[in-house]
Amino acid sequence: MKRNIVVAITGASGVTYSIRLLEVLTAAGCNVHLSISAAAPAVLKQELDLTVDLENFNDSMLMLDVGATPKDKKLRKIRSMAGISSESSNVLSVPTGEPGQIHYYHYRDYLARIASGSFITDGMVICPCSSGTLSAIVHGTSANLIHRSADVHLKERRKLVLVPRETPLSLVQLDNMKRAAQAGAVILPAMPGFYHGVTKLQDLVDFVVGRICDQLGIENSLIRRWGS
Repeated sequence: MKRNIVVAITGASGVTYSIRLLEVLTAAGCNVHLSISAAAPAVLKQELDLTVDLENFNDSMLMLDVGATPKDKKLRKIRSMAGISSESSNVLSVPTGEPGQIHYYHYRDYLARIASGSFITDGMVICPCSSGTLSAIVHGTSANLIHRSADVHLKERRKLVLVPRETPLSLVQLDNMKRAAQAGAVILPAMPGFYHGVTKLQDLVDFVVGRICDQLGIENSLIRRWGS
């Protein structure tokens, strides 16, 4: 049975991590339930030159590549901007088989499956997680589907991984991270390590994505493990 992972992309810098995470999860055979906040398309355009229409979404807009060598000029450009090798995406460093699928939900769709605790998932990742999203989760405002789905994962005691990408951090942000951790979330900042033989930008991206997968219990060899 395929695992169901909820992924949300919000309006913080670091969407490179999101794209790589989606590739790795689907390559690992996970079905991804994706929602993208209203602010995220602006970041996707700014950082990766990706045009994403939330009203008429198709996952081809994200220019994902699972296992194949990219031949398309646009795809090569996007992957270069994301710091991912144009020769090999390294997705095959995770267990392979039949790829998972991406199921998209508009951030205003409160009737989506991921808005209910009765829909069983294996965890949720918000990557990157904006400070506004973090605050909404901590204070339970549920102003969109992403906030509501995060609330569901907390109340159902399922894994919720938050990947903030902000610096420096204000006392308000630090306090919100503390509150989120106390509520049961995992705070996993986009802070790549450098001890695993870094030679290119993809190594840094894969470090963070690999650690996210570790939290979800998804076997991977995206990075060289300490002591190996």
